[in-house]
Amino acid sequence: MTVSAVGERIATFCALCISRCGATATVEDGVFTALAPDPTHPTGEALCIKGRVAPELVGHPRRLLHPLERTRPKGDADPGWRRIGWDEALSRTARELGKIASAHGPEAVVFSVASPSTSAISDSAEWIQRLRRAFGSPNLCASMELCGWGRYFATSYTFGESVPGMYLPDLERAGCILWWGYNPAVARLSHATATARALRRGARLVVVDPRRAGLAHKADVWLRVRPGTDGALALAIAGVMVDRGWFDRRFIARWSNGPFLVWPDTGRLLRASELAPGGDPAHYVAWDEAARQPVACDPARPPDDAMADRLALTGAFTVATSVGPVSCRPVFQLMADSCRRHDPASAEAVTGVPAREIERTARLLWEARPVAYYAWSGVEQHTNSTQTARAIAQLYALTGCLDAPGGNVRFPAVPTSVVDGRELLAPEQRAKALGLARRPLGPSRWEFVTSDDLYTAILERQPYPVRGLVGFGANLLLAHADARRGRDALRALDFYAHADLFMNPTAELADIVLPVASPFESEALAVGFEVSAEAASLVQLRRRLVPPRGEARSDLEIVFALAGHLGLGAEFWNGDIDAALRHRLAPSGVTLDALRARPAGIAVPLATVHRKYAEELPGGGARGFPTPSRRIELYSETLLAGGHSPLPAYEDPALGSRARPDLAADFPLILPSAKSTWFCESQHRGLAGLRRRAPDPEVEIHPDTARARGIGEGDWVAIHTPAGSVRARAAFNSSLEPSVVCAQNGWWQSCEEIGAPGHDPFSASGANINLLLRHEPSDPIGGSIPHRSAVCEVTPV
Repeated sequence: MTVSAVGERIATFCALCISRCGATATVEDGVFTALAPDPTHPTGEALCIKGRVAPELVGHPRRLLHPLERTRPKGDADPGWRRIGWDEALSRTARELGKIASAHGPEAVVFSVASPSTSAISDSAEWIQRLRRAFGSPNLCASMELCGWGRYFATSYTFGESVPGMYLPDLERAGCILWWGYNPAVARLSHATATARALRRGARLVVVDPRRAGLAHKADVWLRVRPGTDGALALAIAGVMVDRGWFDRRFIARWSNGPFLVWPDTGRLLRASELAPGGDPAHYVAWDEAARQPVACDPARPPDDAMADRLALTGAFTVATSVGPVSCRPVFQLMADSCRRHDPASAEAVTGVPAREIERTARLLWEARPVAYYAWSGVEQHTNSTQTARAIAQLYALTGCLDAPGGNVRFPAVPTSVVDGRELLAPEQRAKALGLARRPLGPSRWEFVTSDDLYTAILERQPYPVRGLVGFGANLLLAHADARRGRDALRALDFYAHADLFMNPTAELADIVLPVASPFESEALAVGFEVSAEAASLVQLRRRLVPPRGEARSDLEIVFALAGHLGLGAEFWNGDIDAALRHRLAPSGVTLDALRARPAGIAVPLATVHRKYAEELPGGGARGFPTPSRRIELYSETLLAGGHSPLPAYEDPALGSRARPDLAADFPLILPSAKSTWFCESQHRGLAGLRRRAPDPEVEIHPDTARARGIGEGDWVAIHTPAGSVRARAAFNSSLEPSVVCAQNGWWQSCEEIGAPGHDPFSASGANINLLLRHEPSDPIGGSIPHRSAVCEVTPV
């Protein structure tokens, strides 16, 4: 590839997080010197500090530059790293993985990746999936239980699709924006700038967050929810909306299973075949208030407006069934009853949010429609995360704004070929996903395995032994709980290969370490950007700004090369990455050569179609939703069959004072953690341009709470949980409820340029907050653990 000329300014995008902000890079004398926002790009209005110091990341003196092989046992303090060539590194990796697969099956090898939300792994995620599936492993450890489960999969039990994961907020048209456990100023800058524009044109903003952070300062309503009680808050707001009639009745009657009648004993939905012989077992039953009789509901043919207005949503009705008369109630009535158990006064006692603010929020969500919302890891990292996500989804369904202008919309996608290799993994292999038997409705259903299940399979060999791991940037020991157990597990592997930019505590336990090029040294294809319809239509091939340092290669190059060594080259276009990209682009009509000629990208004309669920099908009927009932499922028979509540149900955080009063005396404080503005999770603390702004790990604490413990601002303190203790500096934050302290995860790296120390991730004198957490208790469906609602005490050091 042609290297940039002196002083050249190049259109690009920053891939350091999911925001993928449009940018302009400056390259002088072959050196990458600056990255600035590109306002002409649909995500380029602003660029965060992490993007601005990207040249420092590229040029950092402690980058991994050559493949390394361990020469000493994993228990030794010195790994004895030996520099080797790429062919030797990949040949050994392929040989060891092949031995494991031959002896124990390909499922005995797990693949891990960094979270696409806070890394550049989105450049290659689909191709890593393809490699894993072509190899035959059903196991991808990708932090799904911590970052993504709620918005991508838990809500699929309501909508059948990822809302809000794939149905993104239409911020250009929203009348009211709801950010729940989501701070886009830190997590996705393109959403933050789009929100600011929306507020300037008059949109309203509701923020649910224990801290008054980011856009919460500009919110019409800021709800300071007690960590882990978000489900109770969502049910309370929904209850007010139902009681006041602030919901889209016709939408609920037509497009949800709200009118369907429920058997009182089994909890199943009543079917037409249970009314009389000849009834269709696929048809549900509702109550026609005008005719005062039951009526069959064909999932493929939703009622028209006139019929929808006749269907009862509330009440109890005696229905003549094949086993005699039975008193049934509609799903909506059961939902309303469930919400009323969390009336505003009761919810205030649980959540800490004043009852008047709950009622005010319900009114605002109704009167300022259309509503667009997003919920992120603030509600995903709790022991009740699945039902919390469903409670928020239920609340959103009441507004009737799904896939409507200004609501959450599935923006049109540029057509491309699917390349993630889903067809390459046999069903019998998919059924071997770790954790599937334990949580059949959880992440393993989609081949995402939790770190808990990974460690158990390594150390306890259950449900079968895992012997190998291939890691692409996943710093498991800093990102996940049970860091010491994780260290023991990684030490016990027969073979571990890890690809990364820097050596880190997780990579130090590998047998082979592969140097990865930064995204600014790598070419990568982005098909669509996540913020608007305009952004979704853009296809951009990010140019390599400068050659990779040392022998570093992009993740994509590593995937294709490793596939060849594994004998899987035919599935990877025999190593021809350009051929693979052309295959992916083929349906789009955009060519690779055209993209290389236009670094700013090419916009593909796309038309946004709203309310796609109402589209008429060629054979008649409507498209509906991809759920078993083809309706929005306020009531999930799938969850019911799995032994879970079919309605969104609130349970207290498993470590909280209400669930565990025995812990309250020693651990009276609630301990959420939050992303730092300055870093991407456990990355970048070695960059002087960032570390100067945040030299030490901090724990935010209310001034009154600190003074009661003899703690001054800036003092070093010890954070204690039932699992241990670590240290941080106290930072006062008067916006916190006094019973809440907020810590940061990801601290380990030193920054020698400014003399900032590293922190032992396995020691009480260190700052690894995940050392204080265990994998149990966890969410019974999704496996999420309380990274955001643990309990603790804080004492001065």
